[in-house]
Amino acid sequence: MTEAAQFDAEEQGQMRASFARGETPVCPRCHVAMTARAIGGGSFGLGYARKREWLICPACRRSALFDVKRGTRN
Repeated sequence: MTEAAQFDAEEQGQMRASFARGETPVCPRCHVAMTARAIGGGSFGLGYARKREWLICPACRRSALFDVKRGTRN
């Protein structure tokens, strides 16, 4: 079995869209509800702070990280 360890772009897009709709994202590989963890970042003194979401599958342990405001991985 040569299944990739990381989610592909389409899978990540599905998870981001689900999260943006206020739904609990489901792992596209094993179909289990993913755990969401908010991650703050940036320096408060510099005038910016990113709000990121880290989606983790409790079954296969794969994860995806994205910028909430932009809806991207960076």
